[in-house]
Parts: sequence; C-alpha cells; structure tokens
Amino acid sequence: MGLYNLIKSKNFLASIKKWKHEQGPRIKEMRYSLHLIRQSHLTTMGVAITSGLIILAILAPWIAPYGPEERNWAEMKKPPSIKHLFGTDENGGDIFSRVVWATRLDLAAAFMVVGISMIIGATLGVFSGFMGGVMDEVLMRITDVFMSFPPFILAMAIAAMLGRNLFNLIIALIVVWWPTYARLVRGQVLSEKEKLYVEAARAIGANPLRIMFRHVLPNSIQSLLVASTLELGTVIMSIAGLSFIGFGVSPGSAEWGRMVADGRTYIFNQPWISSFPGIAIFIASMGFSLIGDGLRDILDPRLRR
Repeated sequence: MGLYNLIKSKNFLASIKKWKHEQGPRIKEMRYSLHLIRQSHLTTMGVAITSGLIILAILAPWIAPYGPEERNWAEMKKPPSIKHLFGTDENGGDIFSRVVWATRLDLAAAFMVVGISMIIGATLGVFSGFMGGVMDEVLMRITDVFMSFPPFILAMAIAAMLGRNLFNLIIALIVVWWPTYARLVRGQVLSEKEKLYVEAARAIGANPLRIMFRHVLPNSIQSLLVASTLELGTVIMSIAGLSFIGFGVSPGSAEWGRMVADGRTYIFNQPWISSFPGIAIFIASMGFSLIGDGLRDILDPRLRR
C-alpha cells in the first residue's frame, strides 16, 4: 500500500509531469528514431541477428544439449546428423553445443572490451576537449603513442607479455581500443563547448564537471554510440583472430576462434569442424555492422533528411 500511495501522491505525479515536459523533445526524437529503425530493413535484420545471439548466449545452458567441455571419444569427427546437428570435433565434442556456449563467451568479452574502452575513452576525451591547454596536449600525445602502433600487433604484444588467456586478451584489446573513443569524444566536445548553452551554464556559475558530464557529454554521445556498435563486430573478429593464433583461450576451449584453429587440420576431410564456428563469427560481425550502419544513418540529421 505504501508504494501505491506514493505513486498516487500529488508530488510524485507532478515530478513525472515535469520530467516528461523537460524530456519531451528527447522522447519525441527517440520515438522518431525507433520509427526509422523499423523502416530500415537492414537495421531490423541486424537487430534480429544480434538479439537472437544475445538470447542464445543467455539460454545456452538450456539450448545446448551437451556441456562445452563434454567429450565422447567414440564419436570423434562425426558429420552433422540428427544427434549432432553440427557434427562432432576431433575430440568427440558436440560442435553445436560448443558454438552455443562460445556465443556467451565471445559476446561477453566483446561487450566488456567495448564498454570499458568507451568509459575510459569518453572520460579522457571529454576532459581533454573541454579543459584544453596542457591537459589536452598531454592526453592527446599519449593517445597518439597508442594509435601509432598497428592495433592487431599491439594487442598481440600486450597479450603475449601478460600471458595467453582470455582475461589478458580482453585487457590487451581495451588498451588498443580506448584511444579511438578518446579521439572521437574530444572532437565532439571541441564542437559542443563553443555552443550557447555551455556559455550560459558557465555564466550562471555551473561546476565544470557538471557542464562536462551533464550537458556536453550527453550531446556528444550519438557518434560514440554508432562507433561502439560498429566496433563490436570488429572486436569479435579480433578476439577470434587472436585466439586463432594462440593468444586467447587454451586449445580445446569453446571459443569461436579457438574452435576454428583446432579444426583447421581437418578442413579438407571434416570441414564442419571449422566451418560452423567461422559462420558464427561472420553472422555476429554482420549483425553488429548492420546495426551500426543503420544508427549512423538514423542519428545523423544530414543523412536522414
């Protein structure tokens, strides 16, 4: 009853109305963006693909008929059948089950890399662009140092130095990816901080941190959202690629790139061992790329006129 009375109270209803009035333009813009997403067939396809993969990852224990490390030595390298939809690998593992379990691992790793990189890059980028001066110079020179190395080679070097496992691979990719977001956010902030609303906030004595994170960063977030969605597909391919050459999980683990690597010896005689994990990598990368392309077209006012 206490919660019901709170909802029915005049103060609560008034605060809801005030919030709807203040956020009205943003809500309207969001509704229009969702309408445009529904109108774009490719974006809708991307949303369907990625949603399906996320559901597959969440429900992996109930969808996969076997465990990720479960082996049946009597059924090694069996072709696809009713019992084993994708066939079995060189150790007798059910490839369908391992692909499903690998979906959870690869998606979780990709979201961690992109999410943490966004937080680091956006924080440094907004400080660099808004404060300017010596801070901007120092942060951007550090960013330039990281961006001067080929990303894949730098990730390999860091992963090899830290040790070859998935956690260290995630750290290596975060180190490689954050400078991209820092540069992107800095460019957006340099444009936003010259606008009238920032000058008005300064004139009334607003705290610089409040201006940066309450006003400037939210208005710079669209480009970051598009870039992060596009980068998810690239991160998935990078995780798979580095695992393929031995910088990720240990041999025999249920991870897409590692599964492709484990089956490459049998590619001509038992192609299903490598093919199905490779198809999963392609589908995941394509799904996120389609969403990123659609968001770029939808969120850019110049492209949707």
